[in-house]
Amino acid sequence: MKKVYACGIITIICIVATVLLRGPMDNMELDYTEVKAMVVSSDTSTTTIKTGTSRSTVNSYEVYVSYMGKVYKLKNAHNSYSYREGSTVTAYLSGGKLYANVEGVRTSTPIAYAYFTALIGSFVMLLVTLCLWANAAQAKRRANKQ
Repeated sequence: MKKVYACGIITIICIVATVLLRGPMDNMELDYTEVKAMVVSSDTSTTTIKTGTSRSTVNSYEVYVSYMGKVYKLKNAHNSYSYREGSTVTAYLSGGKLYANVEGVRTSTPIAYAYFTALIGSFVMLLVTLCLWANAAQAKRRANKQ
């Protein structure tokens, strides 16, 4: 039972951290410069993942743009058809990287990494706590029957 209580406390801490980090992540002052960049290349690659009898496809977008004589891989691009080779697009320069949108800049900050870590930790710890709780309840029932 001690493991269940310990995991439950860690789960609550992760959930509280997630809630407390969400506000600062959404309201933080972002440091970026809006720039015009020229698309050098744009490609979509599709990967098929087979699990049992079902198949899923995952698309990844490789978009490269040129800005001030340097070629960057555009981060956070959600498609490739919006980025035709030779066209000029708006990009966001932050930390030496170019992003397709402001949300890409926001989710690459340290506070966003902390938020997503706490969020994933909350889900994982909730599942671990529930499994330990179920095992403890089964063990208690077995002990009562004997």
